[in-house]
Amino acid sequence: MPTFAELGLPAEIVATLAANGIETPFPIQAATLPDSLKGRDVLGRGRTGSGKTYAFLLPLVARLATSGTRRAPNRPRALILAPTRELVTQIEASLTPLAKATGLRSVNIFGGVGPNPQISALRSGVDIVIACPGRLEDHMRSGHADLSAVEVTVLDEADHMADLGFLPGVKRLLDRTPKDCQRLLFSATLDAGVDVLVKRYLHDPVVHSVDSAQSPVTAMVHHVLHVDNAARVNVVADLAAAPGRTIVFARTKHGAKNLTRQLNSRGVSAVELHGNLSQNARTRNLTAFSDGSAAVLVATDIAARGIHVDDVSLVVHADPPVEHKAYLHRSGRTARAGNEGTVVTLMHDAQVSDVRTLTKKAGVKPTITRVNGTDHPVLREIAPGDRVFGDPIRPEPVAQAAPAPRRGGNPVRIRWWRRRPTARWTPPPPPRRRFQLQPLDRRQNGSVRSRSVLSTERDRTGFSEPVTHARRWRHCDRWRPLRRHRRAPHCPGRTGSR
Repeated sequence: MPTFAELGLPAEIVATLAANGIETPFPIQAATLPDSLKGRDVLGRGRTGSGKTYAFLLPLVARLATSGTRRAPNRPRALILAPTRELVTQIEASLTPLAKATGLRSVNIFGGVGPNPQISALRSGVDIVIACPGRLEDHMRSGHADLSAVEVTVLDEADHMADLGFLPGVKRLLDRTPKDCQRLLFSATLDAGVDVLVKRYLHDPVVHSVDSAQSPVTAMVHHVLHVDNAARVNVVADLAAAPGRTIVFARTKHGAKNLTRQLNSRGVSAVELHGNLSQNARTRNLTAFSDGSAAVLVATDIAARGIHVDDVSLVVHADPPVEHKAYLHRSGRTARAGNEGTVVTLMHDAQVSDVRTLTKKAGVKPTITRVNGTDHPVLREIAPGDRVFGDPIRPEPVAQAAPAPRRGGNPVRIRWWRRRPTARWTPPPPPRRRFQLQPLDRRQNGSVRSRSVLSTERDRTGFSEPVTHARRWRHCDRWRPLRRHRRAPHCPGRTGSR
């Protein structure tokens, strides 16, 4: 296997990789770097955990560091598109040491957070934008981002973008980039949607397929546990209480939230990760799982792409996924970078046929075991070690505002249906009429209007008093003042001065 220096990377990048403990390239990196460093379009296909992130970051940083062009406000020089916020954050964490060594600036752009810091970073000038398609389009519509100076465009997890329906937005963004810029597309599979992007935007691409999504991982062991619904949570809690980090996948956001509460109530420290959480909560929970504050992460498929946490020894599918691609990406959170890992899928009686079809399409041959409780010996085989259960963790009560006093207090802050008459409260004065007609003799003040003119106006308007230009009324509802406008067709004879 050639070294990074032999592949043609600059010396400062090689030194930065060595300082971070990366000295030998992965197969997909060794295969794609020679072509991507030459400026050719590359289509890389590889399973999750195969090292695709550095496969496109290294040539991107090397090109920008040696191109000689300067950064300009609102005009980035490179664009990286990713489907989820967590994947954007993960890419930025891998890019930070490389950008620092070469003097490049980068910014993350995604929703769920305030746009002002992103706008300020774009105005000050950045070299690399790592973004989700939706928020980046918002900045482009508001004039804060211009992609006409992009030299390198990267699409990571393109197949997942197609699954989430991001392809129309991705096409609009790619249409705004120069046609002659270098494009790097990395995907686990080449679906119909990804094939459209390849044919439309990549020019004579070089295809490298290393460790495709269907290739089995030799260091990953698969188990299927046939359990009853009543014992499902207890089995998950027993596996999660074993030593090491565990990721538990649920199908829905509500299911992930409930499972997290049930694990915490059994003394297993767990945090949740799903789309209903704010960005701050998602970052906080992921940080707690990464630094060891929480040993279990209960997540939906949002964590199945791009989330890299070291030393994840066990992945549990509490709810089996629908598609085999989701199964492979979920399972890819363990046994990464040559490490070993175990994958456990729980199924009940109604899911036997679906799980068999799922594992067959995924190309794995799991060990199926019937488990009736937590005393089965296969649980110790899957997750060896002593189970550690702490004190039940109850969710903190949400602080609520003090109720308004029923009597006394500030009547303005008491809801109107709870108001009670008090000594300090007085009823409001009656509303004043905005327009009041005055008696004829006081308003006319001896004018020369004759009785015939007044009676003619009374017959025409329906009023016993003359109507002036400032006090005209609608014929249909006399209590409402007439706006000053031209003659209305539905109200003949009613005119107002302009």
